[in-house]
Amino acid sequence: MAQSKPTWTRELLRAPHDAPDKSARVRQMFNAIAARYELVNTVFSAGRDAAWRLRAVELCEVQPDDAVLDVACGTGDFARTFASAGARTVVGCDFAHEMLLLAMKSRSRRAAGEVKGRARWCEGDALRLPFASGSFSISSCAFGVRNFADLDTGLREMFRVLRARGRAVILEFSRPRNGVARRLYEFYATRLMPIAATLVSGDRTGAYRYLPQSVVSFVEPEEMCRRLRHAGFSGVTATPLTLGIVTVYVAARDQE
Repeated sequence: MAQSKPTWTRELLRAPHDAPDKSARVRQMFNAIAARYELVNTVFSAGRDAAWRLRAVELCEVQPDDAVLDVACGTGDFARTFASAGARTVVGCDFAHEMLLLAMKSRSRRAAGEVKGRARWCEGDALRLPFASGSFSISSCAFGVRNFADLDTGLREMFRVLRARGRAVILEFSRPRNGVARRLYEFYATRLMPIAATLVSGDRTGAYRYLPQSVVSFVEPEEMCRRLRHAGFSGVTATPLTLGIVTVYVAARDQE
């Protein structure tokens, strides 16, 4: 997809979460990088991205009668992991059309990893999910909540679509607590990876400058847990993986 100018400029990257038109820029960016998104994720996580998704699904304790909504599903990897874990139905929802087209095409390539008929795809905004309240037993999001134009609104929507005793599972990048690990990670993420990922992907939107900057400027795990509780969730847990490079949040909806 041709780009006449970058979606993310140096000025915007100083505070990417404060951009007034963040939603439109994120959509444009993901539509542009969709074709090589999975490849870049796998290469620059050294293949750990699949293990992270699998661990997040394990922590959610999927049951055979679960109905899952995967928010900001991208090309569908997290949704397919839920389907492979035995969830009864899985809906992947994203507002980036090009990502959803790839999610649908990926079904045929990976049929062995999901049960036929369990997964379907829907175009929709995470801040205005096109589903009735109480429609799902699990709402999930992998590496997407930091891209929400309004984090609190997105979390409230994930809460709203859950039925009583449902739970949410969120997999998101975070910053290692250990000082040395944090410095090494941030040097890699903000200096080395943007250059290499841009070359691999052929990106012209500034996506691989935005994505690491959106991590280092995102809320810390303690604040994320507070936001989940503020959205109505209870029993919130945060599980760090790979030295804290990513964190899995699991939270419950207790009341009707």
